[in-house]
Amino acid sequence: MQREHSRRGFSISHQKVVLEVDFSGSLWGYTEITLIPTNPNLRTIHLHSRQCTIHSVSVASHPTDFVHHDPLAQISISNPQDCHTYPELKRKIYSALAEGDEGELSIAIPKEVSLRQTGHANHSLVNGHLSEAATPEPHTPSPSSHTPAPSPEFMPIVVHIDFSLRNPVDGIQFVLPTDSHPYRVPHAYTTPSSPDAARCWVPCVDSLWEKCTWEFEFVVPRYLEEPDPGHRGENGDFEESQESIPTVVVCSGDLVEQVAHPNNSNKTIFLFSQAVLTSVQHVAFAAGPFHVHPIPTELTSEDTSGISQPLMHAFCLPGHESMLHSSISSLRSAMNFYSTEFGSYPFGSYKVVAVDEMPVQRFDSSTLSIITVDLLHGEDSIEQVLETRQALSHALACQWMGINIQQKTWSDTWLVNGLALYITGLFVRKLLGNNEYRYRLKRDMQRVVEWDNGSMPPICQPQHNDPPDSMTLPFVNLKAPLVLHILDRRLGKSGTSLGLPRVLPKIFLSAMSGELQNNALSTHSFLRTCRKVSGIDLRSFAEQWIYGSGCPAFGFSASFNRKKMAVEITMRQDSPAYKALEHNEVSKLLHKPVPFFEGQMTVRIHEADGTPYEHVLDIRSSFKRFEVPFNTKYKRIRRNTKRYLARQAAAQAAAEGDAEAAEAMGLIDMGFGLEIWEKEKERENWKVADWTEEDEQVMSGATYEWIRMDADFEWIAAIAFEQPDFMWVSQLQRDRDVVAQLEAVNALAKQSTAIVSSTFTKTVLVSNYYYRIRCEAAMALVHCAIRKLDFLGLFHLFKLFLRYCYDPEDPNQDLFAHTYVPKPNDFSDLAEYFVRKSLVHAISQVRFENGKTPSVVRQFLVDQLRYNDNTANPYSDAFYICTMISAVACATVSIAPPERGELLREEVRSEHTTEDANLMKQAIDEVSRYRSMDRLIPSPKNVVTTAVLEFYLILTTANLIPNDLRVFFPLTREGNYTQVRLAAFDGLFMSKWYTPAIMRYVLAIMANDPSRVVRRHVARSACQSLALLVSMGEMKNSIKDTESLLIEEDGSLPEKSKEAKKSEVDMMIKVLRKDREIGKNEVLREFLMSIALAPDIDQEVRWGIIKLADIVLRGVEETPPKVTIHLPPTPVTEVPPSLPAVKVLPKASRPLKSGGPPTRVPAVVSAAPKLKIMPGGAQARSSSSSATAPAVPTPPILTSSMAPPPVPAKAKSKPKPKPMNGVRPPHIPKAQSSGMSLNDLRASRNALKKLKMHKSAVLFMQPVDPVRDHAPNYYEVIKNPMDLSTMGAKVEAGMYKDRFAFEAEFRLMIANAKQYNPSGTYAHTEAIFLETFFEKLWNRIQKTLEAASKNAEPAPDNLPTIIVKKPGTAVSIPPAVSPPPPPQAESEAPARPIIKLKVGGPQVKTPQPEPSKKAAEPKALQKPKQSRKPKVVDEAPPPYVDDGSHDLLQEVIAIEREKDEEKRTRKTKDPVRESPPPARPSGSGPPGKRRKTSADDNGGEILMLAPSLSRKEKPGAPSLSSGTPAAEPSVTPAPAPAPKVSLGKPKKEKVANLRDSESASEPLRTSTKGKEREVVPSITPTPSKPRKMQASAPLNEKKCREILKVILRVPESVIFAQPVDPERDGCPTYYEEIKHPMDFGTMTQRLNEGKYSTMEDFQKDVELVLSNCRKFNPPTTYPVNCADVVEKVFKKEWAKLIDRKLSWTEKRSLQTLMTQLVKEDVSWVFREPVDPVLLGIPTYFDVIPKRDARDLKTIRQKLDTDKYDSTDAFEADINLMIQNAITFNGADSEVGYIAVALRDRVKELFGGAKASTGTKKRKDGEKGTPQPSKKMKLG
Repeated sequence: MQREHSRRGFSISHQKVVLEVDFSGSLWGYTEITLIPTNPNLRTIHLHSRQCTIHSVSVASHPTDFVHHDPLAQISISNPQDCHTYPELKRKIYSALAEGDEGELSIAIPKEVSLRQTGHANHSLVNGHLSEAATPEPHTPSPSSHTPAPSPEFMPIVVHIDFSLRNPVDGIQFVLPTDSHPYRVPHAYTTPSSPDAARCWVPCVDSLWEKCTWEFEFVVPRYLEEPDPGHRGENGDFEESQESIPTVVVCSGDLVEQVAHPNNSNKTIFLFSQAVLTSVQHVAFAAGPFHVHPIPTELTSEDTSGISQPLMHAFCLPGHESMLHSSISSLRSAMNFYSTEFGSYPFGSYKVVAVDEMPVQRFDSSTLSIITVDLLHGEDSIEQVLETRQALSHALACQWMGINIQQKTWSDTWLVNGLALYITGLFVRKLLGNNEYRYRLKRDMQRVVEWDNGSMPPICQPQHNDPPDSMTLPFVNLKAPLVLHILDRRLGKSGTSLGLPRVLPKIFLSAMSGELQNNALSTHSFLRTCRKVSGIDLRSFAEQWIYGSGCPAFGFSASFNRKKMAVEITMRQDSPAYKALEHNEVSKLLHKPVPFFEGQMTVRIHEADGTPYEHVLDIRSSFKRFEVPFNTKYKRIRRNTKRYLARQAAAQAAAEGDAEAAEAMGLIDMGFGLEIWEKEKERENWKVADWTEEDEQVMSGATYEWIRMDADFEWIAAIAFEQPDFMWVSQLQRDRDVVAQLEAVNALAKQSTAIVSSTFTKTVLVSNYYYRIRCEAAMALVHCAIRKLDFLGLFHLFKLFLRYCYDPEDPNQDLFAHTYVPKPNDFSDLAEYFVRKSLVHAISQVRFENGKTPSVVRQFLVDQLRYNDNTANPYSDAFYICTMISAVACATVSIAPPERGELLREEVRSEHTTEDANLMKQAIDEVSRYRSMDRLIPSPKNVVTTAVLEFYLILTTANLIPNDLRVFFPLTREGNYTQVRLAAFDGLFMSKWYTPAIMRYVLAIMANDPSRVVRRHVARSACQSLALLVSMGEMKNSIKDTESLLIEEDGSLPEKSKEAKKSEVDMMIKVLRKDREIGKNEVLREFLMSIALAPDIDQEVRWGIIKLADIVLRGVEETPPKVTIHLPPTPVTEVPPSLPAVKVLPKASRPLKSGGPPTRVPAVVSAAPKLKIMPGGAQARSSSSSATAPAVPTPPILTSSMAPPPVPAKAKSKPKPKPMNGVRPPHIPKAQSSGMSLNDLRASRNALKKLKMHKSAVLFMQPVDPVRDHAPNYYEVIKNPMDLSTMGAKVEAGMYKDRFAFEAEFRLMIANAKQYNPSGTYAHTEAIFLETFFEKLWNRIQKTLEAASKNAEPAPDNLPTIIVKKPGTAVSIPPAVSPPPPPQAESEAPARPIIKLKVGGPQVKTPQPEPSKKAAEPKALQKPKQSRKPKVVDEAPPPYVDDGSHDLLQEVIAIEREKDEEKRTRKTKDPVRESPPPARPSGSGPPGKRRKTSADDNGGEILMLAPSLSRKEKPGAPSLSSGTPAAEPSVTPAPAPAPKVSLGKPKKEKVANLRDSESASEPLRTSTKGKEREVVPSITPTPSKPRKMQASAPLNEKKCREILKVILRVPESVIFAQPVDPERDGCPTYYEEIKHPMDFGTMTQRLNEGKYSTMEDFQKDVELVLSNCRKFNPPTTYPVNCADVVEKVFKKEWAKLIDRKLSWTEKRSLQTLMTQLVKEDVSWVFREPVDPVLLGIPTYFDVIPKRDARDLKTIRQKLDTDKYDSTDAFEADINLMIQNAITFNGADSEVGYIAVALRDRVKELFGGAKASTGTKKRKDGEKGTPQPSKKMKLG
């Protein structure tokens, strides 16, 4: 950490966070960070902050400058429309991630703040990063041990940052009610959605090792529902109980106090304090109306007072209280166990909060664990209890190890995670027993052996400095606790130690006492502690198990040597991981597979007299024969010995019930005394097999009973040991260790004999065995269900299951022909429950030789589903039903390995008999019944529906049933339970999901679905499913290729098989890319990059999309960066001005903390250093005034001698423009003294103004200062410097004779920057960005002035002006510049469309041409002054490339002309129609909403979500590349505000001012001029205003004031709060361009003066404010971005205002009416939606359109979700429902009579409801439309 601090220049001692949460998706507040400088040269503070909007920063109470740059939020690529450019996106994401490491927020320390030393050494916070490799001795605990001299300590500095956060993508999750989840309780919490989630919600130093104390203050609404006092008495108990739940905040640390807000009684303040040093990554909070459950203390014998036990609380959302109580029952005992065993709890309290929509199972932070609500379970759960207890006890263990103590480096992650899991396992042993603990260890060991075969790295890689990869982390978490377990076993063997229980308390104590530096634990110090405690040298252990990979595979065999009286044990050891990587040197270096494992292994031999003797084998070579001495005198195990007789007596005693005496002798087998083994008749019934005489002789000749290898569980290894079956039987029956029993079951399962089957049956029956062993034995019986044994194993399985069924009437009933009717379920005996599930699963695995399941098995499973009865069971049977459904699916599918291609649908072998079809139909019917039941009575988390979907998926994949998307598709929609949706998507992805309609839906889910879990799952599955579909043969041409590959590989060499595999993968990718439906999929190509570039895309989804692109698309090769060293080129000859650049090279070391800007030296191309700013430097996010601040971070930008050559050329080729009509001003202004025309002057001024406002212009604002900007040789290299301020001065001084001279100066400035700064540096990149922006801007100006001159000369009076919303430049523009340039005017020659920009010629489109002409003439006269160079204008900007968009333009112009004609005719019919105003405010809105209505009308289910996709994608990346007419909406993607780029434009009012004048309440201005804009909505789908229905209502002054208040609360609204001052705001031409200015301050004044009469007037003025902004400012500039934000807020508030809803009384009355109606018998036909399949009326929707279908359930849903705006609409739906019934069935049918009766009843009820609501109308009318307690406070 010392290195980290010295690099950063400071450490943090305390951080205070004050936040106000409004539960609508935003929070705001400030943070105060107390930092201690560690470097006297600290000038710039770098902090991490993503997503947040930083409003102001002060250092030590002095306001300061800052730069906030979030690289991940501003990723753009060269051509976002081209999906093949994804490699560039991938590279830029990597670059952005690397750039964000140092910090996104850079703060300059003001000059007023000085760094003062305190005078003594720093021993408080700067913790040493110790070198542990130097010496094995323990380090001294002093933090300064790393450096011999103590570093000086400085006085603390407090940094105050005001910030806000709106609709965050990462870090904070807001869970709010939606249409799909209308009753969801709103709450918010921090979520680990990304590795950098902490910096996403608070500015901080986002490092695991940067710890400090914390102070939190949260301001939240007191209640999330507004109670209505007038209705409090009428709401009933439910509303009152809801109102009584206050908002609660739970946070890391201890609650200090909860107080009412001093200024607002409706808000509450929660104060928390965390005195223990904690990393920001271990800080979390949750806020919402949580139910609080204190966890009581336990009074144990050691602690009778209970005072020392820390406070523990659990929180859950309303409705989950009962589940919460049953879920956390073991937490207190876990706390006491950990505290007793490992030291006191390191914090003051502990909280658990259950929340919705968690992307992971839980998030552990200091004193707080946020868990998913899925972990909660009811009292009737069984399986989930085990999972929840494990998860919660692990969460609590992480407080000790993982949060209080964390890893020292990322490579030590295994140790921290492993220790937390290890101590969790110890608690599980206490909670669930030693058998469960050892069984889990053994199972985990088997998984590790399977996994660690060469593909996995070591669990500790000291050379890796990055966090563990998410792919390997599960493996590390699995292997680490096992390594610690075997370490504990080996330490315990030393004799001087008790193992890890002695080591761990020492570690926890050193953390509590401060000896463990920064509480960071390293592998080295841990092993050193172990060595000190035990005295064992652990170096070889660490090399093999910690720093090496792989697991050994042992082969053992044993034989008795009579001569030597010894057991000879032969050992052979292999290392599969080493063998797999033997020929791969690179992988061997990376994975470090261990070729040979050394150590000691304990062998336990149970000798002839029954006594176990332990022996230790010292393994030092890969092959050895050990001679183990035999302790008993050699003799056979004779059956007439005293010991044998004693055992028989013990068995008799057990049979008679004297189990204790028999157990005490320790000689009996488990299961002696079992009735079926003692009575001959029962033995016959059970077909129990006996040992043969030969077996008896062999057994009697054995010298020992059995041998156990690795009896003490000291190895993670695959151990193969051969011994006779009777020895394994003895081990199973007589060894009490559950691991020994499991090993015996696994060994016997390989030997299919009648004896083994009988032994397994006995094991299942004997309840003394641990239930997990009984389950394993049941599964092993499958191996005995073979024809050779006459399916004895299946008989035993049926016989065992018969215990849970009604007995057959005939005791000798053939079990293979019996119908098994189960008794009612009773799962009180949990062991029997798990055994029963295993039996069902085992029976389903039985197969004939041909792979098919016996029909009796399938019938048995169907019967179990059919007759299952859970009515009297105290426990839920949901998981049991899932087991049965899964078993049915398994049994239905054949497991015969198919011939190649058998899975292809056209090649299925027809072995499906009639019996198979009948059984499958029965199974599907039963499964469908359970699915319907789960809809009516949901199982916990809909697990039954999930199992049903998996059932259909298995049958579909096996081609037993056709792939019906109607099964899966509806369940993928939002509103279903998340796990159900995931299972449904799995089914969807196994079909042809790449058809355009479904692909559009899938991409829309990835982009827009509210559930992060679903979005990520869909993105992952999209890639994985393609591989599955190819391997299953869905892609036709994959078959032959892969077959030929198989023929080629002859198996002679492993290399060949590897090559074949690689070739097969390449072939699969080639197949996918060539496939017409996948690689050439138009939907995929159109939307892929748009989603990946969306600003609010989830990072995992983005990577999933890039992986998908990697598979199906061929990436465009990027031009690689030149690896040459760039030296500045000389201006004329090769004189070495490049040498001074080399002189500066020593300064290339980044002045990280010097405060000055980074040195820009021509050096090797590399990532640009982090931008530094000095006091007074330009503030990136501030207004334009700060852009001229003196400290510009990069010197090397502003000057060059490369660009002068074009200047004279252009100047000479420019003839003097002839003034049209001789009109010139009487006196020449100074700016035109050199002959510059007025239009050229305006163009230059406007271009300069927009250049200065561009975000990349900061470096170019003023001349380079060689000292300030660290560029001492600048003026040696650059002989003709230039900058924007100099250009501005020259423009005003009249030093340019035309606009081309201005252009040449700009190009000179850019060329200077490129010459001085090497390619790839920050300044060079900014120069390119600014140049690109200028090219587009200047191109428009050229086109505009050219068009102006052409239009002015002939002055056509009757040529209609066509406005095309298409960017005039053909260069590829990044998504940020997607709003359109100015409108274009059609000239005489339509082949080349001309951009018309603020110079609109005369337009004669209506019966009133005269005013139009008059207005146009004065301006037109000025145009010819600069119109003489059309050709030069076109050729001037070099980057301009015609990409074919002009053809598109011509198409668009033609369409525009036709639509303009339609508009004109429409306008004459309806002259008062106002289409332009609604189009105006939607300028920044997404162009997709008009299509959404059409999708709704069509009722297409699959395309329902596709419009939302285009809504997200279009503003970011318009699809310019698609050249088809269908792409027109994306060709003209931007909505109405065309004049966003206003360059030289006094004339634009022709186009724009109509709207201004209309908005400014000048009524009935002719829409002649407005016609130009009216064309736009016909082509561009503008999402206009939300419903215009109520906009013309009378003014509601109070609501308007509220809207203004909400808008002005938005930080971005500051620039609209008062009128524009041209001098103050640096925009002298503002009032020339904007004829009708408006701002929110003026609107407030007009409200006060009563100037507004209708709501529409008010709305127009708001839109006028925004349209003026967009007219004057170019797209993507700061003001336009602010306008977008303000518009979004306004639309949201306006929609709330004008949405009509039923009054509360009306809605309540109608709900009562519906409830009454549904209860009555007359409504039974209409209660549910019509299902044509179920009812057998397939033509229903042909007669009754789907959109007109109505039923009582649908109407009730619409009523509950406020879809009706009046009682008439409700009544109309009821009448439509009744009319539908009569239309389809006929008035004389039975249904027709019922419909008429229902209509009469409805009228009767409706009349009563109207009468009752009439009396309350007066009261409700005054209140608007209140809904008392359910209205959310979202403002």
